[in-house]
Amino acid sequence: MGPVRLGILLFFLAVSGAWAEAPKEEDDDTERLPSKCEVCKLLSMELQEELSRTGRSREVLELGQVLDTGKRKRHVPYSVSETRLEEALENLCERILDYSVHAERKGSLRYAKGQSQTMATLKGLVQKGVKVDLGIPLELWDEPSVEVTFLKKQCETMLEEFEDVVGQWYFHHQEQPLQQFLCEGHVLPAAETACLQETWTGKEKITDGQEKAGEEEEEAEEEEMIKTPGHTKHDPEDL
Repeated sequence: MGPVRLGILLFFLAVSGAWAEAPKEEDDDTERLPSKCEVCKLLSMELQEELSRTGRSREVLELGQVLDTGKRKRHVPYSVSETRLEEALENLCERILDYSVHAERKGSLRYAKGQSQTMATLKGLVQKGVKVDLGIPLELWDEPSVEVTFLKKQCETMLEEFEDVVGQWYFHHQEQPLQQFLCEGHVLPAAETACLQETWTGKEKITDGQEKAGEEEEEAEEEEMIKTPGHTKHDPEDL
């Protein structure tokens, strides 16, 4: 690892205990740490998705103990139980590590599950015999990036701080989307909620209106790499 790459890594470690400032608009939008808005957005999405998965259960839980007084156990539907919430919160932030950085997408949409377009292209080049230098071994290409690891850590911090708010939503306010109740109502100031409105339709790339041109350039670059001896070099944080 060269001195420049090591310096960047040490910088990221130095700021990992604090929130990154809201990123400034840049042309490439490639290197940055996630904002508080993005962390809250993904936390809400993951929790809401997990609760949706278990919401149709017809299981009934028996709570409490049978006492000498004859008091019976309470029967509580699993779908509205505290147990369901606790299970949904368990390992919630660990699932953030399933995300990848899709550097070709805009804003918060850069964080999504699945392999990024850039990484897929690079792996395709490797399969064709092109040497690609990311500064890390091939077997580590799919490991979580600095950005995703930061997301996971800040998810844990946010969940610990706002766990009671999540509980209030679960038991009393599920008529509202969690993202609205938690992020807009409690976590973020009004001026920092823009990322919550970003949705993926398949067109939100860094260069709007130039998707086809970008693809053509990418194909031409790939062909040139295959024809040219040597190897290509990329920064793993852009993948």
